[in-house]
Amino acid sequence: MLLDSMKNRRTIRQYTEQDITDELLNELLEIGVRASNTGNMQLYSVVVTRDAANKEKLAPAHFNQPMVKQAPVVLTFCADINRFVKWAELRKAEAGFDNFQTFMAATIDSMLFAQAFCTAAEEKGLGICYLGTTTYNADKIIDALALPKGVVPIVAVTVGYPAHTPEQPERLPLEAILHQETYSDYTSENIDALYQAKEELPVNIQYVKENDKETLAQVFTDIRYTKKNNEYFSEVFLKVLREQGFLSTDC
Repeated sequence: MLLDSMKNRRTIRQYTEQDITDELLNELLEIGVRASNTGNMQLYSVVVTRDAANKEKLAPAHFNQPMVKQAPVVLTFCADINRFVKWAELRKAEAGFDNFQTFMAATIDSMLFAQAFCTAAEEKGLGICYLGTTTYNADKIIDALALPKGVVPIVAVTVGYPAHTPEQPERLPLEAILHQETYSDYTSENIDALYQAKEELPVNIQYVKENDKETLAQVFTDIRYTKKNNEYFSEVFLKVLREQGFLSTDC
């Protein structure tokens, strides 16, 4: 049953008014913390946002996507060295965690925690939507959630009971991402074959037309994820990492 539900999963952006009890939410988070993590240090935290006014504060950081305010719960999963460093100091230990390696470990930990939670939540009949906007405006989320130094938001997830069952989005075939033993680079012919089904979907053909572009790839590079925006938000996030203590001044 679990494998079937995972194969058929969908991102849910519209929710009913039914609330999620604290008991259920905490049970799912308890399952989440059983996920693997680096050295069993658990370099993560999660902030639960239920209050409507607080969701209003968060919404602009997520480009005002409607599900942020409509979902009963918004979870912000954070890379967190603050707690561990304070514990180390109290135990006469010095944690050298102001570096990119630790940030990556904490990021991986928080993502594993988030994914384990999401899988458990969907098994309980809840729907989730991953907010890829979290690192774009990490500075604004830090302010909205009062995150201290040593804590950086990595991913946010809206959670609630589904109000509808949307179409399942397409995925590239397994052979597009699978490499046996060593990496086999792609030829032009490979690329054409692997992306053909995606490009020929009526919804994607319409997507290209609506955006007045020649190809689907151009929609991604010229409109959705432009070089200018990528570079701008990269600078914003690097500044956040330095200010939050994940990158020493030497980096």
